[in-house]
Amino acid sequence: MTKRVMIIDALNMYFRAYIVDPSISTNGEPIGGVKGFIKILQKMCREMKPDQVVICWDGAGGSNKRRAQNKNYKSGRKPIRLNRSVRNMSLDEETQNKIWQQTELFGLLNHMPVIQFIFPEVEADDVISAVAQAPIYQGWQKVIISSDKDFFQLLGPDNVVLYRPIQKQFLNRMRILEEYGIHPTNFAMARAMVGDPSDNLAGIRGIGLPTVSKRLTFMKEEKSFTFSDIYDHCENVEKKLKIHTNILENKAVIEDNYRLMQLYSPSISVQSKEKIKYTLENADMGFNKTGVTKIMYEIGFGELNWSDLAATMRRISLENSGE
Repeated sequence: MTKRVMIIDALNMYFRAYIVDPSISTNGEPIGGVKGFIKILQKMCREMKPDQVVICWDGAGGSNKRRAQNKNYKSGRKPIRLNRSVRNMSLDEETQNKIWQQTELFGLLNHMPVIQFIFPEVEADDVISAVAQAPIYQGWQKVIISSDKDFFQLLGPDNVVLYRPIQKQFLNRMRILEEYGIHPTNFAMARAMVGDPSDNLAGIRGIGLPTVSKRLTFMKEEKSFTFSDIYDHCENVEKKLKIHTNILENKAVIEDNYRLMQLYSPSISVQSKEKIKYTLENADMGFNKTGVTKIMYEIGFGELNWSDLAATMRRISLENSGE
């Protein structure tokens, strides 16, 4: 039976819980981020029955490298706010609560047989790409958990799947081809033309993914097309349309966006890649249930049935300890 690793975009899942879950601790503090994360993790483990779980966090200053290339990258984003039903704090108090919850969650997860990664000035997207490409997982099914469209580009291999929790949607290469008419190996190139409003990256006016699919039909092929391939096609196409002219007039936009968006070659140092490889091969997969319970009590979880998650963690620990 094929083994399965679940690779979690941690902040994506944490912020979703923080916004949606109205849980209040027994001490009167909002704890929806940490408690909601554990609830979602339990649900994902129950449904997917992973053999390993890898949780990837954005490091401090994670956007700095890309922002140095484009000052508009991820600028203008509104602060993540608490669930409306428990919003009785100032913005500064919410920020402190959010950091506190995240810190407690990280510590709680350290008592479980999951592998956590966080590198200064490295975004989780790059870490997830590196983990998905790690030699240790050759032949495994890799399930990325995130609502982020950036991961569409990683769905080229048969054994890579994206689960989008908000949409309750599984996507693989065939689904991307059916829905968008663009192969995952060319998805970053297509989005470089279109832009990404969520990251404040402007694309070429008048070009959307349906236009790319319709007018650049070769993008559905598995071959990874280069800038030169795209430009040569636009120069020599028999019936030149506005899209072809716009692409040729906006080469700098496409190339700048592509450098920021592509995850095929993650923006991560050689040393960090080596650390990922070593950690995946040598991780301590022990399960300290008492430690988890202690932190839950100290945080003030109150009632939470996490028996299914505990059973999954016990199984993962046993299977990966060689006992």
